[in-house]
Amino acid sequence: MRARTRTARRRVVVLAAVASLGAGLLAGCADDGKDDEGGSSSDGGGKTKITLGLFGTAGFEESGLYKEYEKLHPDIDIQQTVVERNENYYPALINHLTTNSGLQDIQMVEVGNIAEIVGTQSDKLLDLSKYGKKSDYLEWKWEQATTKDGATVGVGTDIGPMAICYRTDLFKAAGLPTDREEVGKLWAGDWNKLVDVGKQYKAKGPKGTTFLDSPGGLLQAIVSGEKERFYDASGKVIYKTNPAVKDAFDLTAQAAEDGLIGNQTQFQPAWDTTIANSKFAAMSCPPWMLGYIKGKSKPEAAGKWDIAQAPKSGNWGGSFLTVPKSGKNTEEAAKLAAWLTAPEQQAKLFGVQGSFPSTPAAYESTEVTSAKNDMTGDAPIGTIFAEAAKNIPVQTIGPKDQIIQQGLTDNGVILVTQGKSAKDAWENAVKTIDNNLDQ
Repeated sequence: MRARTRTARRRVVVLAAVASLGAGLLAGCADDGKDDEGGSSSDGGGKTKITLGLFGTAGFEESGLYKEYEKLHPDIDIQQTVVERNENYYPALINHLTTNSGLQDIQMVEVGNIAEIVGTQSDKLLDLSKYGKKSDYLEWKWEQATTKDGATVGVGTDIGPMAICYRTDLFKAAGLPTDREEVGKLWAGDWNKLVDVGKQYKAKGPKGTTFLDSPGGLLQAIVSGEKERFYDASGKVIYKTNPAVKDAFDLTAQAAEDGLIGNQTQFQPAWDTTIANSKFAAMSCPPWMLGYIKGKSKPEAAGKWDIAQAPKSGNWGGSFLTVPKSGKNTEEAAKLAAWLTAPEQQAKLFGVQGSFPSTPAAYESTEVTSAKNDMTGDAPIGTIFAEAAKNIPVQTIGPKDQIIQQGLTDNGVILVTQGKSAKDAWENAVKTIDNNLDQ
Protein backbone atom coordinates (compact mmCIF):
# COMPACT_ATOMS: atom_id res chain seq x y z
CA MET A 1 0.00 0.00 0.00
CA ARG A 2 1.24 3.38 -0.86
CA ALA A 3 1.62 5.96 1.86
CA ARG A 4 -0.01 8.91 0.23
CA THR A 5 -3.11 6.95 -0.73
CA ARG A 6 -4.07 6.93 2.88
CA THR A 7 -2.82 10.27 4.13
CA ALA A 8 -3.61 12.54 1.20
CA ARG A 9 -7.33 12.38 1.83
CA ARG A 10 -7.03 13.89 5.31
CA ARG A 11 -6.08 17.54 5.10
CA VAL A 12 -5.10 19.11 8.39
CA VAL A 13 -3.30 22.13 9.69
CA VAL A 14 0.25 20.92 9.96
CA LEU A 15 1.49 21.38 13.48
CA ALA A 16 5.12 20.81 12.57
CA ALA A 17 6.79 22.52 9.63
CA VAL A 18 8.09 19.97 7.17
CA ALA A 19 11.12 21.90 6.05
CA SER A 20 13.44 18.90 5.98
CA LEU A 21 13.72 15.29 6.94
CA GLY A 22 16.54 16.02 9.33
CA ALA A 23 16.92 15.20 12.96
CA GLY A 24 14.62 17.96 14.12
CA LEU A 25 11.49 16.87 12.26
CA LEU A 26 10.07 14.50 14.83
CA ALA A 27 12.01 15.63 17.86
CA GLY A 28 10.38 17.92 20.36
CA CYS A 29 11.65 21.47 20.63
CA ALA A 30 13.85 22.47 23.53
CA ASP A 31 11.14 24.62 25.06
CA ASP A 32 8.56 21.84 25.26
CA GLY A 33 10.38 19.93 27.94
CA LYS A 34 12.27 17.37 25.85
CA ASP A 35 15.98 16.93 25.55
CA ASP A 36 17.89 15.95 22.42
CA GLU A 37 17.05 12.29 22.91
CA GLY A 38 13.30 12.87 22.94
CA GLY A 39 11.12 11.29 25.62
CA SER A 40 8.73 12.62 28.21
CA SER A 41 9.40 15.08 30.95
CA SER A 42 7.66 17.29 33.42
CA ASP A 43 5.84 20.27 31.95
CA GLY A 44 6.93 22.40 34.87
CA GLY A 45 3.57 22.02 36.61
CA GLY A 46 4.23 18.60 38.06
CA LYS A 47 2.58 16.70 35.22
CA THR A 48 4.15 14.01 33.06
CA LYS A 49 4.13 15.06 29.44
CA ILE A 50 3.48 12.35 26.84
CA THR A 51 4.16 13.33 23.24
CA LEU A 52 2.86 11.70 20.08
CA GLY A 53 4.35 11.87 16.58
CA LEU A 54 1.55 11.44 14.03
CA PHE A 55 0.78 11.91 10.34
CA GLY A 56 -2.46 12.83 8.63
CA THR A 57 -5.40 13.25 10.98
CA ALA A 58 -5.45 10.48 13.55
CA GLY A 59 -8.45 12.14 15.17
CA PHE A 60 -7.36 11.66 18.78
CA GLU A 61 -7.39 15.36 19.56
CA GLU A 62 -10.39 16.21 17.35
CA SER A 63 -12.52 13.55 19.04
CA GLY A 64 -11.68 14.77 22.55
CA LEU A 65 -9.86 11.58 23.53
CA TYR A 66 -6.81 13.42 24.87
CA LYS A 67 -8.94 15.54 27.17
CA GLU A 68 -10.85 12.47 28.30
CA TYR A 69 -7.62 10.64 29.17
CA GLU A 70 -6.20 13.67 30.94
CA LYS A 71 -9.37 13.88 33.01
CA LEU A 72 -8.97 10.22 33.98
CA HIS A 73 -5.26 10.80 34.67
CA PRO A 74 -4.80 14.36 36.02
CA ASP A 75 -1.03 13.88 36.24
CA ILE A 76 -0.71 13.38 32.46
CA ASP A 77 -0.32 16.12 29.84
CA ILE A 78 -0.64 14.97 26.20
CA GLN A 79 0.81 16.83 23.24
CA GLN A 80 1.03 15.85 19.59
CA THR A 81 3.18 16.77 16.61
CA VAL A 82 1.53 16.19 13.24
CA VAL A 83 3.07 15.92 9.78
CA GLU A 84 0.47 16.08 7.04
CA ARG A 85 1.76 13.32 4.76
CA ASN A 86 3.31 9.99 5.60
CA GLU A 87 5.86 10.27 2.80
CA ASN A 88 7.33 13.22 4.70
CA TYR A 89 6.86 11.67 8.12
CA TYR A 90 8.15 8.13 7.60
CA PRO A 91 11.70 8.77 6.28
CA ALA A 92 12.37 10.95 9.31
CA LEU A 93 10.95 8.29 11.63
CA ILE A 94 13.31 5.70 10.16
CA ASN A 95 16.22 8.10 10.59
CA HIS A 96 15.38 8.66 14.26
CA LEU A 97 14.82 4.96 14.95
CA THR A 98 18.11 4.10 13.28
CA THR A 99 19.98 6.59 15.46
CA ASN A 100 17.70 5.84 18.43
CA SER A 101 17.31 9.54 19.18
CA GLY A 102 14.88 12.40 18.71
CA LEU A 103 11.81 10.19 19.02
CA GLN A 104 8.43 11.08 20.47
CA ASP A 105 7.01 8.93 23.26
CA ILE A 106 4.48 7.42 20.85
CA GLN A 107 5.09 7.18 17.12
CA MET A 108 2.45 6.28 14.55
CA VAL A 109 3.37 3.79 11.81
CA GLU A 110 1.35 3.34 8.60
CA VAL A 111 0.33 -0.21 7.65
CA GLY A 112 2.44 -0.12 4.49
CA ASN A 113 5.52 0.50 6.65
CA ILE A 114 4.83 -1.83 9.56
CA ALA A 115 6.63 -4.83 8.05
CA GLU A 116 9.83 -2.82 7.66
CA ILE A 117 9.53 -1.51 11.22
CA VAL A 118 8.92 -5.00 12.61
CA GLY A 119 11.76 -6.48 10.56
CA THR A 120 14.46 -3.86 11.11
CA GLN A 121 13.56 -1.62 14.07
CA SER A 122 11.71 -3.80 16.58
CA ASP A 123 14.63 -3.76 19.00
CA LYS A 124 14.08 0.00 19.44
CA LEU A 125 10.40 -0.45 20.36
CA LEU A 126 8.58 -1.61 23.46
CA ASP A 127 6.67 -4.89 23.43
CA LEU A 128 3.07 -3.76 23.88
CA SER A 129 1.55 -7.21 24.29
CA LYS A 130 1.13 -6.73 28.05
CA TYR A 131 -0.63 -3.39 27.55
CA GLY A 132 -3.01 -4.00 24.65
CA LYS A 133 -5.25 -7.09 24.70
CA LYS A 134 -4.67 -9.32 21.69
CA SER A 135 -8.25 -10.58 21.89
CA ASP A 136 -9.54 -7.02 21.33
CA TYR A 137 -8.06 -6.75 17.84
CA LEU A 138 -8.59 -8.48 14.53
CA GLU A 139 -6.11 -11.33 14.51
CA TRP A 140 -4.46 -10.29 11.27
CA LYS A 141 -4.07 -6.72 12.49
CA TRP A 142 -2.32 -7.85 15.69
CA GLU A 143 -0.02 -10.20 13.77
CA GLN A 144 1.09 -7.45 11.37
CA ALA A 145 2.94 -5.74 14.24
CA THR A 146 4.27 -8.91 15.86
CA THR A 147 7.85 -10.14 15.42
CA LYS A 148 8.88 -13.72 14.77
CA ASP A 149 9.90 -13.87 18.43
CA GLY A 150 6.39 -12.94 19.53
CA ALA A 151 6.91 -9.31 20.54
CA THR A 152 4.07 -7.00 19.47
CA VAL A 153 5.63 -3.59 18.82
CA GLY A 154 2.49 -1.76 17.65
CA VAL A 155 -1.17 -1.64 18.63
CA GLY A 156 -3.59 -1.16 15.77
CA THR A 157 -5.62 1.97 15.19
CA ASP A 158 -7.95 1.84 12.17
CA ILE A 159 -8.32 -0.44 9.16
CA GLY A 160 -9.65 0.10 5.63
CA PRO A 161 -12.22 -2.58 4.70
CA MET A 162 -13.04 -2.25 1.02
CA ALA A 163 -16.42 -1.41 -0.49
CA ILE A 164 -17.62 0.26 -3.71
CA CYS A 165 -19.06 3.78 -3.54
CA TYR A 166 -21.29 4.71 -6.47
CA ARG A 167 -23.43 7.57 -7.71
CA THR A 168 -27.08 6.55 -7.71
CA ASP A 169 -28.03 9.29 -10.17
CA LEU A 170 -25.42 8.18 -12.71
CA PHE A 171 -26.30 4.51 -12.27
CA LYS A 172 -29.97 5.33 -12.85
CA ALA A 173 -29.12 7.32 -15.98
CA ALA A 174 -27.25 4.28 -17.32
CA GLY A 175 -30.17 1.95 -16.66
CA LEU A 176 -28.41 0.17 -13.80
CA PRO A 177 -30.04 -0.72 -10.46
CA THR A 178 -29.50 1.75 -7.63
CA ASP A 179 -30.47 -0.32 -4.57
CA ARG A 180 -27.24 -1.19 -2.74
CA GLU A 181 -28.15 -4.86 -2.30
CA GLU A 182 -28.97 -5.24 -5.98
CA VAL A 183 -25.85 -3.36 -7.00
CA GLY A 184 -23.67 -5.63 -4.86
CA LYS A 185 -25.18 -8.69 -6.52
CA LEU A 186 -24.10 -7.42 -9.94
CA TRP A 187 -20.46 -8.14 -9.17
CA ALA A 188 -20.52 -10.43 -6.12
CA GLY A 189 -17.42 -12.60 -5.85
CA ASP A 190 -15.71 -11.53 -9.07
CA TRP A 191 -13.88 -8.34 -10.08
CA ASN A 192 -14.41 -9.30 -13.73
CA LYS A 193 -18.15 -8.85 -13.14
CA LEU A 194 -17.54 -5.32 -11.90
CA VAL A 195 -15.70 -4.53 -15.14
CA ASP A 196 -18.60 -6.05 -17.08
CA VAL A 197 -20.95 -3.65 -15.30
CA GLY A 198 -18.61 -0.91 -16.47
CA LYS A 199 -19.23 -1.95 -20.06
CA GLN A 200 -22.97 -1.65 -19.50
CA TYR A 201 -22.44 1.77 -17.98
CA LYS A 202 -20.34 2.95 -20.92
CA ALA A 203 -23.07 1.93 -23.37
CA LYS A 204 -25.80 4.00 -21.73
CA GLY A 205 -24.19 6.27 -19.14
CA PRO A 206 -23.98 10.06 -19.39
CA LYS A 207 -21.48 11.30 -21.96
CA GLY A 208 -18.28 12.69 -20.56
CA THR A 209 -18.26 10.31 -17.60
CA THR A 210 -16.46 7.04 -16.95
CA PHE A 211 -17.56 4.08 -14.88
CA LEU A 212 -14.56 4.10 -12.49
CA ASP A 213 -12.40 6.96 -11.27
CA SER A 214 -8.87 5.69 -11.88
CA PRO A 215 -6.80 2.63 -12.77
CA GLY A 216 -4.88 2.91 -9.50
CA GLY A 217 -8.06 2.63 -7.46
CA LEU A 218 -9.20 -0.54 -9.21
CA LEU A 219 -5.79 -2.21 -9.04
CA GLN A 220 -5.42 -1.33 -5.36
CA ALA A 221 -8.84 -2.78 -4.55
CA ILE A 222 -8.22 -6.07 -6.36
CA VAL A 223 -4.82 -6.83 -4.86
CA SER A 224 -5.95 -5.71 -1.39
CA GLY A 225 -8.02 -8.88 -1.16
CA GLU A 226 -5.21 -11.31 -1.93
CA LYS A 227 -3.47 -13.27 0.82
CA GLU A 228 -0.19 -12.97 -1.05
CA ARG A 229 0.52 -9.96 -3.24
CA PHE A 230 4.06 -8.70 -3.51
CA TYR A 231 5.86 -10.93 -0.99
CA ASP A 232 5.43 -14.53 0.11
CA ALA A 233 5.46 -15.70 3.71
CA SER A 234 9.25 -16.20 3.62
CA GLY A 235 9.82 -12.56 2.68
CA LYS A 236 10.67 -13.20 -0.97
CA VAL A 237 9.55 -10.59 -3.52
CA ILE A 238 7.04 -12.36 -5.79
CA TYR A 239 5.04 -9.59 -7.46
CA LYS A 240 6.45 -10.41 -10.94
CA THR A 241 5.61 -14.11 -10.69
CA ASN A 242 2.41 -13.94 -8.64
CA PRO A 243 -0.47 -14.62 -11.06
CA ALA A 244 -2.89 -12.75 -8.78
CA VAL A 245 -0.93 -9.52 -9.27
CA LYS A 246 -0.52 -9.97 -13.02
CA ASP A 247 -4.20 -10.86 -13.43
CA ALA A 248 -5.20 -7.74 -11.47
CA PHE A 249 -2.89 -5.62 -13.60
CA ASP A 250 -4.22 -7.09 -16.85
CA LEU A 251 -7.87 -6.68 -15.82
CA THR A 252 -7.24 -3.06 -14.87
CA ALA A 253 -5.34 -2.42 -18.08
CA GLN A 254 -8.14 -3.95 -20.15
CA ALA A 255 -10.70 -1.76 -18.40
CA ALA A 256 -8.52 1.24 -19.18
CA GLU A 257 -8.18 0.25 -22.84
CA ASP A 258 -11.96 -0.10 -23.04
CA GLY A 259 -12.45 3.43 -21.73
CA LEU A 260 -14.14 2.36 -18.51
CA ILE A 261 -11.73 4.21 -16.22
CA GLY A 262 -10.70 7.83 -15.86
CA ASN A 263 -7.15 8.81 -16.79
CA GLN A 264 -6.22 10.52 -13.52
CA THR A 265 -3.86 9.59 -10.71
CA GLN A 266 -5.65 9.44 -7.40
CA PHE A 267 -5.17 12.20 -4.80
CA GLN A 268 -3.88 14.68 -7.34
CA PRO A 269 -5.66 17.99 -8.11
CA ALA A 270 -6.96 16.81 -11.49
CA TRP A 271 -8.49 13.74 -9.86
CA ASP A 272 -10.09 15.92 -7.18
CA THR A 273 -11.74 17.87 -9.99
CA THR A 274 -13.35 14.70 -11.36
CA ILE A 275 -14.99 14.18 -7.98
CA ALA A 276 -16.25 17.76 -7.83
CA ASN A 277 -17.62 17.60 -11.39
CA SER A 278 -19.22 14.14 -11.10
CA LYS A 279 -17.09 12.66 -13.86
CA PHE A 280 -17.25 9.03 -12.74
CA ALA A 281 -19.92 6.70 -11.38
CA ALA A 282 -18.08 4.40 -8.97
CA MET A 283 -14.83 3.97 -7.05
CA SER A 284 -13.04 1.64 -4.66
CA CYS A 285 -14.03 2.90 -1.26
CA PRO A 286 -12.59 2.12 2.19
CA PRO A 287 -14.23 4.07 5.06
CA TRP A 288 -11.82 6.98 4.99
CA MET A 289 -12.62 7.61 1.32
CA LEU A 290 -16.06 8.89 2.31
CA GLY A 291 -14.40 11.79 4.07
CA TYR A 292 -12.31 12.51 1.01
CA ILE A 293 -15.37 12.43 -1.24
CA LYS A 294 -17.19 14.81 1.06
CA GLY A 295 -14.24 17.20 1.15
CA LYS A 296 -13.92 17.38 -2.63
CA SER A 297 -17.57 17.30 -3.68
CA LYS A 298 -19.94 20.16 -4.36
CA PRO A 299 -22.83 20.56 -1.88
CA GLU A 300 -25.39 19.28 -4.37
CA ALA A 301 -23.70 15.87 -4.43
CA ALA A 302 -24.77 15.14 -0.85
CA GLY A 303 -27.05 12.11 -0.69
CA LYS A 304 -26.38 11.08 -4.30
CA TRP A 305 -23.78 8.49 -3.33
CA ASP A 306 -24.44 5.02 -1.98
CA ILE A 307 -22.23 2.12 -1.01
CA ALA A 308 -22.24 -1.59 -1.83
CA GLN A 309 -20.07 -4.53 -0.92
CA ALA A 310 -17.01 -5.01 -3.12
CA PRO A 311 -16.65 -8.18 -5.19
CA LYS A 312 -14.17 -9.46 -2.59
CA SER A 313 -13.16 -8.09 0.80
CA GLY A 314 -9.81 -6.41 1.10
CA ASN A 315 -8.01 -3.87 3.24
CA TRP A 316 -6.74 -0.45 2.18
CA GLY A 317 -5.38 1.61 5.01
CA GLY A 318 -4.71 1.53 8.71
CA SER A 319 -1.98 2.42 11.19
CA PHE A 320 -0.33 1.44 14.46
CA LEU A 321 0.93 3.19 17.57
CA THR A 322 4.42 2.24 18.72
CA VAL A 323 6.38 3.20 21.85
CA PRO A 324 10.14 3.76 21.43
CA LYS A 325 12.23 2.38 24.27
CA SER A 326 14.24 5.62 24.40
CA GLY A 327 11.39 7.52 26.06
CA LYS A 328 11.65 8.57 29.69
CA ASN A 329 8.11 7.41 30.55
CA THR A 330 7.58 4.37 28.38
CA GLU A 331 5.16 2.80 30.87
CA GLU A 332 2.80 5.77 30.76
CA ALA A 333 3.17 6.05 26.97
CA ALA A 334 2.31 2.37 26.51
CA LYS A 335 -0.78 2.71 28.70
CA LEU A 336 -1.93 5.70 26.65
CA ALA A 337 -1.32 3.90 23.33
CA ALA A 338 -3.34 0.90 24.52
CA TRP A 339 -6.17 3.12 25.77
CA LEU A 340 -6.36 5.14 22.54
CA THR A 341 -6.74 1.93 20.51
CA ALA A 342 -9.13 0.08 22.83
CA PRO A 343 -12.58 -0.79 21.37
CA GLU A 344 -14.43 1.99 23.19
CA GLN A 345 -12.08 4.68 21.91
CA GLN A 346 -11.95 3.27 18.38
CA ALA A 347 -15.75 3.37 18.25
CA LYS A 348 -15.71 7.04 19.28
CA LEU A 349 -13.12 7.79 16.60
CA PHE A 350 -15.27 6.24 13.92
CA GLY A 351 -18.21 8.33 15.02
CA VAL A 352 -16.19 11.54 14.75
CA GLN A 353 -13.44 10.81 12.25
CA GLY A 354 -14.65 7.91 10.10
CA SER A 355 -11.60 5.79 11.03
CA PHE A 356 -12.94 2.24 10.99
CA PRO A 357 -12.04 0.21 14.11
CA SER A 358 -9.58 -2.67 14.12
CA THR A 359 -11.36 -3.99 17.22
CA PRO A 360 -14.39 -6.20 16.41
CA ALA A 361 -16.11 -5.41 19.73
CA ALA A 362 -16.56 -1.86 18.46
CA TYR A 363 -18.69 -3.11 15.57
CA GLU A 364 -21.63 -3.60 17.93
CA SER A 365 -21.38 -0.10 19.35
CA THR A 366 -23.98 2.55 18.61
CA GLU A 367 -21.30 4.73 17.03
CA VAL A 368 -20.75 2.06 14.37
CA THR A 369 -24.22 0.56 13.91
CA SER A 370 -25.96 3.93 13.61
CA ALA A 371 -23.26 5.66 11.57
CA LYS A 372 -24.34 7.71 8.56
CA ASN A 373 -22.50 9.93 6.11
CA ASP A 374 -23.79 13.07 4.39
CA MET A 375 -22.72 11.81 0.98
CA THR A 376 -24.38 8.39 1.27
CA GLY A 377 -27.62 9.42 2.95
CA ASP A 378 -29.27 6.66 4.96
CA ALA A 379 -26.75 3.96 4.01
CA PRO A 380 -25.73 1.98 7.14
CA ILE A 381 -22.06 2.53 6.49
CA GLY A 382 -20.87 1.05 9.77
CA THR A 383 -22.72 -2.21 9.18
CA ILE A 384 -21.50 -2.42 5.56
CA PHE A 385 -17.86 -1.88 6.48
CA ALA A 386 -18.10 -4.24 9.48
CA GLU A 387 -19.30 -7.03 7.18
CA ALA A 388 -16.39 -6.38 4.84
CA ALA A 389 -13.91 -6.29 7.74
CA LYS A 390 -14.91 -9.76 8.92
CA ASN A 391 -13.90 -11.26 5.56
CA ILE A 392 -10.53 -9.58 5.01
CA PRO A 393 -7.86 -12.25 4.47
CA VAL A 394 -4.74 -12.44 6.60
CA GLN A 395 -2.31 -10.77 4.25
CA THR A 396 1.45 -10.89 3.91
CA ILE A 397 2.86 -7.36 4.11
CA GLY A 398 6.40 -6.77 2.88
CA PRO A 399 8.86 -3.98 3.73
CA LYS A 400 8.63 -2.37 0.28
CA ASP A 401 4.93 -2.87 -0.43
CA GLN A 402 4.43 0.85 -1.01
CA ILE A 403 7.20 1.03 -3.60
CA ILE A 404 5.72 -1.91 -5.50
CA GLN A 405 2.14 -0.63 -5.33
CA GLN A 406 3.18 2.83 -6.50
CA GLY A 407 5.19 1.38 -9.35
CA LEU A 408 2.30 -0.73 -10.55
CA THR A 409 -0.04 2.27 -10.55
CA ASP A 410 1.89 5.47 -11.30
CA ASN A 411 4.45 3.79 -13.54
CA GLY A 412 2.17 1.06 -14.84
CA VAL A 413 -1.59 0.94 -15.39
CA ILE A 414 -2.00 4.72 -15.58
CA LEU A 415 0.08 4.60 -18.77
CA VAL A 416 -2.59 2.51 -20.50
CA THR A 417 -4.98 5.47 -20.24
CA GLN A 418 -2.30 7.48 -22.05
CA GLY A 419 -2.04 5.14 -25.03
CA LYS A 420 0.58 2.57 -24.01
CA SER A 421 -0.15 -1.12 -24.41
CA ALA A 422 -0.70 -3.27 -21.33
CA LYS A 423 2.54 -5.11 -22.14
CA ASP A 424 4.59 -1.91 -22.31
CA ALA A 425 2.96 -0.56 -19.16
CA TRP A 426 3.79 -3.75 -17.25
CA GLU A 427 7.39 -3.71 -18.43
CA ASN A 428 7.77 -0.08 -17.45
CA ALA A 429 6.32 -0.77 -14.00
CA VAL A 430 8.65 -3.72 -13.43
CA LYS A 431 11.68 -1.73 -14.50
CA THR A 432 10.78 1.16 -12.20
CA ILE A 433 10.00 -1.09 -9.23
CA ASP A 434 13.15 -3.18 -9.54
CA ASN A 435 15.33 -0.08 -9.82
CA ASN A 436 13.77 1.28 -6.63
CA LEU A 437 14.07 -2.02 -4.80
CA ASP A 438 17.77 -2.19 -5.64
CA GLN A 439 18.47 1.22 -4.11
